[in-house]
Amino acid sequence: MRDELPPRLVPTAISLISSLLAVGFGAGIVVAGPIVEVLGYHWLALLPMLVSVAAALGALLLIPESPVRTREHIPVLPAALLAGWLSALLLGVSRAPHWGWGSWQVLLALALAVLLLVLWVVVEWRQRVPLIDLRLMARRGVWTANLVGLLIGAAMYGALGFYPQFNQTPSAAGYGFGASVTEAGHMLLPAAVMTFLCGVFAAPLAERVGARLLIGAGCLTSALGISFAACVHDARWEMYVAGGITGLGSGLVFACLPNAVVAAVAPHETGVATGVNSNIRTLGGALGSALMTSLLTSHLQPSGYSAELGYELGFLLLACCAGLAVLATLLVPRAAQARQQAWRAVEDAPLVR
Repeated sequence: MRDELPPRLVPTAISLISSLLAVGFGAGIVVAGPIVEVLGYHWLALLPMLVSVAAALGALLLIPESPVRTREHIPVLPAALLAGWLSALLLGVSRAPHWGWGSWQVLLALALAVLLLVLWVVVEWRQRVPLIDLRLMARRGVWTANLVGLLIGAAMYGALGFYPQFNQTPSAAGYGFGASVTEAGHMLLPAAVMTFLCGVFAAPLAERVGARLLIGAGCLTSALGISFAACVHDARWEMYVAGGITGLGSGLVFACLPNAVVAAVAPHETGVATGVNSNIRTLGGALGSALMTSLLTSHLQPSGYSAELGYELGFLLLACCAGLAVLATLLVPRAAQARQQAWRAVEDAPLVR
């Protein structure tokens, strides 16, 4: 989009696409119920596979090739090490609630992740043209946006991933509504709608008040929405409201955060910077889900369902992550300052083209 569109349209386009990514996450939860009821649970894997193949073909046939290219080949060893430490970290974090945080499997996976991470940093630092420029990642406008992405990813994906599970819990457990998969998906519709609306209106609003202010407001709104779910969840409408508030907050962040990253890098750095930020949000989601699962499994009732306290503590923990994201937003530089730092860094240490 930065290559193909005039500069004045780039923020709006990025905001819209970013919000659609979040909408897709919510839409997947909403349509899961009808898919299971009509086609069976196997199609929860088969349909996304078909959609992914269609998306890949669409990307190859429809998206224009970027004119900003490097003549260098992709370095294989740094790519393998990056995939290795991310896979080991995600495996350890995602399985920790089931294997136990102190189990040898989790400790081995996390130790392997640290080892591969150190090797990756050493190898990347010595590359003439690195896969991911570590100096770029150390730039203030980039690392602060990544910190916000990590924290809000934990809060947003953790909350929206466990709202349906809470709603599906039978009321005999002392909470929940015994909702079907379809009903639980419908209860997330407000979140998906609010996220999409944020993508439409965030960019024009950011031009008036600044993206950093909207990112902070979005993190704070998410914290309020998740806290609402933790404290007020006796009626269905309350969970509809909690989902809507959470979607509003995460929509603002998802619409504005990529623009903050783009403002902090030069055109030829855009792909790496935004790609890393997206991965870090996903990593945050894995961490948030793992922490939430650990709290739920530590408060199990004889029936096999978690006690209500487990959800309350889990949602409050996720709200704290969103609250920390508000503080992290204060470190994000203003757009004009970020652009100056980006071009100064490029002039001081030009990349091989």
